[in-house]
Amino acid sequence: MRASTRRPVTVTSQRRPGPGGPGRGRPLERPAVPDGARPQHWFAQRLLLVLSGQRPVHSLLGHVQGEAFDQLTRLSLTAPLGPASAPEGWRPPAVRQVGVCRPATGVLEAFARVGSDERVHALAFRLERRGGRWWCCAVELGPRPQRRSPARR
Repeated sequence: MRASTRRPVTVTSQRRPGPGGPGRGRPLERPAVPDGARPQHWFAQRLLLVLSGQRPVHSLLGHVQGEAFDQLTRLSLTAPLGPASAPEGWRPPAVRQVGVCRPATGVLEAFARVGSDERVHALAFRLERRGGRWWCCAVELGPRPQRRSPARR
């Protein structure tokens, strides 16, 4: 088997504090959408990690803009796809399907079906390519399923 020649892409404009004081540490790594990857899949996975409480919302700083970041922050406060909102025996949700529409050049409107077991949620987001990179400009999570009441006879 051949070893992979792909290397992770990092942004090194900021540095973690190191022993020599501020600005003299290891580079602060911020993952970027890998070249050749489909941005809708990359963003669907990262948004799912935030909405399920597995990653903090600030892990998407530099990838989500303005109102979309505010919306993602509001959504993440309750971790709507996390263990607190799930029945006993919670398993982390997974991205099941990703679809995309291209309304204009450099714009992707995507949806993802995410869930675990029988629970499925809809996640919609808009991506725009600016300055050579993809930005998430809108995020919506489908309504939470209502509990079914017993059938009346």
